[in-house]
Amino acid sequence: MSITTMQIVLQRLAVLLFLCVGLAAHAQVTARDGTGAPVTLAQPAQRIITLAPSATELAYAAGAGARMVGTVAFSDYPPAAKRLPRVGDLMGVSLEAILRLRPDLVVVWKDGTAPQLLQRLRDAQVAVFVSHPLALDDVAGELLALGKLSGTEPVASRAAAAYRQKIADLRTRYHGRPQVSVFYQMSQAPLFTVSDASYIGAVLQLCGGRNLFGALAAPAPQVGREAVVAGKPQVMLAASTQELAIWDSWKAIPAVAHGTRYAIDVDLASRPGPRLAEGAEAICATLDRARRVLGLTPR
Repeated sequence: MSITTMQIVLQRLAVLLFLCVGLAAHAQVTARDGTGAPVTLAQPAQRIITLAPSATELAYAAGAGARMVGTVAFSDYPPAAKRLPRVGDLMGVSLEAILRLRPDLVVVWKDGTAPQLLQRLRDAQVAVFVSHPLALDDVAGELLALGKLSGTEPVASRAAAAYRQKIADLRTRYHGRPQVSVFYQMSQAPLFTVSDASYIGAVLQLCGGRNLFGALAAPAPQVGREAVVAGKPQVMLAASTQELAIWDSWKAIPAVAHGTRYAIDVDLASRPGPRLAEGAEAICATLDRARRVLGLTPR
């Protein structure tokens, strides 16, 4: 083969390679969101908005941080998220502010987003990914899905694997611990807790806790004070000791009598994102602390 012929062949190969790269960059991508619904984009997302702090953490951990163009109040992790434009807060989200940022993907948390807003986004032809982790492994699954939709699958795969390894390590470490009954107080007025149908309930099980209201159907049911008192939990958990002070006079509750009421970091424990593994580790350590106070030696 002559040098001229070889140059022509190499040039054609270079053109083919360029075309293949271009096609890959604009290839349609599909992944299922947390509700099982398919989300299809004409190409990997380039402009992403998240409407919950946990969704923000998921997007960054999946490698999509450089594609983030907006979020909501309280999206404070990782630190880069603090610099993003805000499109809403606890009082509501502005559809107009979202559309001004021209997103090609909006990531929402199912339990924190009004159905009307979801419909209006879809009516505006904006792709929506609904985050809805209930089981612990759902977090890893959503990381992988967001990585696929963002074109950052290698980063997302590493994040999902690291998260799964942390959960597996905790499951091994705390397997066989003596069970303690736990009341997890999400709010005090009205009084809300969690069931085993929630990711927090799954964390309590992982740590050897027996959720006082685990059998209830709703992931975050409202309960009465009388039911808590009758259940006599050995451990009480909440965002602060001030919130648990409402039980000070109920000395018949073992957690009150023995001083096993503890504040936990809600950013870690209540956000269903990749740092949930760190929150689980903290809760497991807290339950071990309670076991020592209660005289229950870990096996």
